[in-house]
Amino acid sequence: MIDFPNAKINLGLQIIEKRPDAYHNIASVFYPVAWSDALEIIPSSKFEFSVTGAEIPEDGHENLCVRAYNLLQKDFQLPPVHIHLHKALPIGAGLGGGSSDAAFVLKMLNRQFELGLDDAQMETYARQLGSDCAFFIQNRPRLALQKGDVFKEISLDLSAYWIVLVFPQIHISSKQAYAGVQPQKPSMALEEILQKNPQEWQGILVNDFEASLFPQFPLLAEIKQNLQKAGAFYAAMTGSGSAVFGIFTQNPIHIPLDIPNECGKWYGRLI
Repeated sequence: MIDFPNAKINLGLQIIEKRPDAYHNIASVFYPVAWSDALEIIPSSKFEFSVTGAEIPEDGHENLCVRAYNLLQKDFQLPPVHIHLHKALPIGAGLGGGSSDAAFVLKMLNRQFELGLDDAQMETYARQLGSDCAFFIQNRPRLALQKGDVFKEISLDLSAYWIVLVFPQIHISSKQAYAGVQPQKPSMALEEILQKNPQEWQGILVNDFEASLFPQFPLLAEIKQNLQKAGAFYAAMTGSGSAVFGIFTQNPIHIPLDIPNECGKWYGRLI
């Protein structure tokens, strides 16, 4: 079985308050993007996990794909499989790539072994793996609240627009990003901002991480400015960085972008 775990972007990211459990309450819109990894799960005589493509840094923990398998195996006594991940999405970019991989393992195992889990049950498993893993179970635009793992339905369709994602080869860990954050109550609720025309979002739909990370990494601010100069009606950093995206009304593939050569770029239509 083969599937393609996709990325997401954050449309706004309000860091509202620190929680007693050391996490933060946030408000953000998670929006799926078609840029993806590739994931294959096949029967095997013993459990195996392999990776090709982009190198995944060692962090002292099992890969989230392995943890997802072990989570279900504990409850359902799954037979051994070989999971192969081809990593195309950049690591530490705020695109949710690792979380997407784990959520897709849950979904693929559920289908492959006919476990009968519904979306709510799979989201419960996914929340045990990471704050935004649960989003990728249903994988549609949603307002993310609390730790980013509680969702509210929204009506948001950006399929008329195009996106450019720029990744500047800077890895920013969540710990590093949150270290410079000053939580605060937003002056305008995210849901209120979303009622406006998307072409009015710039300046009011804000990623709170930008305030502390842009001074540390001036290239990120430069990329955002250059996307706006190229015609993006909205540009922002996604998640805790370091990917930056611009949304355009027309296909930007032929628009000159003043982006350093070392940066990765992805063009596509918003879903």
